[in-house]
Amino acid sequence: MLRQRPVTGPFALTLQQQNTNRIYCLNAEAARQNLDKGMSYADARAFCPDLQSGPADPAGDARFLHMLRRWATRYCPWVGLEGEAGLVMDITGAAHLFGGEAAMVADMRARLARVGLGACIGVADTRGAAWALAHYREGSAPPGAMLEALKSLPVAALRLPEDTSVALQRLGLREIGALAQAPRAPLTRRFGLEVLRRLDQALGTQPEEITPLAEPPHYGVRMTLPEPIGLLADVMAGTERLLTQLCAKLKAQDMGARVLCVTLRRVDQGHQQVELRLARPMRDAARILPLFERGLAAVEAGFGIDQLRLEATQVAALPVQQISHVADRGKDQLDDLITRIGTRIGLDNIQRFLPADSHIPERSFLIAPAAYSAPSSAWSTHQPRPLTLFPPEAIAASGARPPKQFRWRRMVLRTGRAVGPERIAPEWWLQDDAWRSGLRDYWRVETKEGRRLWLFYTPQNPGWFVQGEFA
Repeated sequence: MLRQRPVTGPFALTLQQQNTNRIYCLNAEAARQNLDKGMSYADARAFCPDLQSGPADPAGDARFLHMLRRWATRYCPWVGLEGEAGLVMDITGAAHLFGGEAAMVADMRARLARVGLGACIGVADTRGAAWALAHYREGSAPPGAMLEALKSLPVAALRLPEDTSVALQRLGLREIGALAQAPRAPLTRRFGLEVLRRLDQALGTQPEEITPLAEPPHYGVRMTLPEPIGLLADVMAGTERLLTQLCAKLKAQDMGARVLCVTLRRVDQGHQQVELRLARPMRDAARILPLFERGLAAVEAGFGIDQLRLEATQVAALPVQQISHVADRGKDQLDDLITRIGTRIGLDNIQRFLPADSHIPERSFLIAPAAYSAPSSAWSTHQPRPLTLFPPEAIAASGARPPKQFRWRRMVLRTGRAVGPERIAPEWWLQDDAWRSGLRDYWRVETKEGRRLWLFYTPQNPGWFVQGEFA
């Protein structure tokens, strides 16, 4: 947040926890004011009246940490997450590629500082010792000398629960060195195996593995043919076999494909691709296969195709849903129709109207691509709205009530019945030149000639206008 909006002075991010606004994260200036993470925001303002704050975004922090994990794989392949704001790396066999551990750490700091990020880095033979150094004293531990490097650190550096750390301090075991020299049997009887297990992991007596995050699943399948093919029926048969395999993989991950791409390799090493963009996430091979026919029919096979490759280049979550014998398949048929038309004119060109939360007639609807939006019911209104809406068209009339006779679009119309007025005020928080005249009084007018119009009158600047027509 500070990179996007630099702030001078104490600054903290706050998060609502248990009906209390607490500090989620803070900068160095705020830490120097004796503020700490978890402190209530009211107490923090009492200690530091100049404290500036902003709302925290834990979900955004998690996404950024995953991006940082992918960046860290440039140093070693084994990178995992450590808590909410840390990474753990196994650099065994990779440090010499950067000139040693010190050079690797210096390169990390330089690259992170270049983008405005600060990091506390600890290097040690064990994961527990590296965590302790990163959190309580930055630096590197000499190989094979974990106890010497950690003995002066507090017992909380062993990743123990807070209540356990407090209990150990009350017994006089405030540092890791004192804990390592204490008798193990009494500690086990009082605190269980957790304290000694964390101590042994930090000192290297007990191993602790680093589990990197698994790479996201790759939704792609391939088929190499023993003999080249060129007929559309053969290509469709191969695509059907690949679709069956791909849809099974998508179903296992509760995902659906939004964009599919078929790559056909010819015997002359040329490649042709057929892309299919779906209106909704799908993983039904029987429904997807006919949608490929138009694109595959336009492929030039040349001397033959010897390899097919199908990949879902864009996927979306598609959880399992409960179905019944009365389930309506009309929605699926509509999605298939949108996909078929979209392959010809583009999915973005197929649009639908959606209601908008506004009482202003011109702003009461949105136009969105049908493939990327779901239909929604209209906003409930106390008064009906016309089916056809157009820009206001002035008519010659006077008075605050609808005229008995007026001329509109070269037609002379006579008022038979009028219902109203419905007063609509402008949205003052938005700038709209069309509504600068102020209030509008809308009337539903039925003419003797059969036209049912929507008229409005502007009291501030007297005038009558026609804006819509009912069916």
